[in-house]
Amino acid sequence: MKIGELAQATATGVETIRFYEREGLLPSPARSSGNYRVYAPEHLERLAFIRQCRSLDMTLDEIRVLLRFKDAPQADCDDVNGLLEAHIAHVAYRVRELKALEHGLKQLRGQCGLSRQAKDCGILEGLAKTVTTALHPAERQAPHASARPSSAREKRPRGRLVTSS
Repeated sequence: MKIGELAQATATGVETIRFYEREGLLPSPARSSGNYRVYAPEHLERLAFIRQCRSLDMTLDEIRVLLRFKDAPQADCDDVNGLLEAHIAHVAYRVRELKALEHGLKQLRGQCGLSRQAKDCGILEGLAKTVTTALHPAERQAPHASARPSSAREKRPRGRLVTSS
C-alpha cells in the first residue's frame, strides 16, 4: 500500500508517518519502480501500535523501548512493567497539576461574577497580579522550588503560569 493508504487506514498524517520513519520507529518501506513508498501489513500493524501508545500519551522514547520488546518476544517483560508504572506515575502527577490549574482558574473566575466594564474586571486584575508576581518572584509567598522533588520541576509544562493561593 502507498503512504496515503497507510495514512487513511491508521488516521495518521502522511508527514507523521514520515516523521516516525525518520525517528526509527517505523522501518523504511520498500520502494516501487516509480520510487513510491510501498508499505507492508507489518507497517500497518506497527503504526497502529505506535498510535495506540501515543493515544496513551507515551513519549517517543517510551515507544522505542516498547517496540524493542515487541521485536524481541522472548525477552522478559519486567522492564515493560516498570516503564508503564513510571508512565502511570507521570500521568498521576499531571492530573494533580491539572487539578491545581482548575482550582486556580475557578478562583480567578470567582473574582468577577458580574458583567461590568473591562477596566473593573476582577479576572483581568487577577491576571495582572499573576503577571506582576511572576515578574517579581522575591515577593511571591509560594514554597521555594527546591521544596518540590526534582522530577516535579522537570516534568512541569513550559510556558504556563501557575498561581498559588
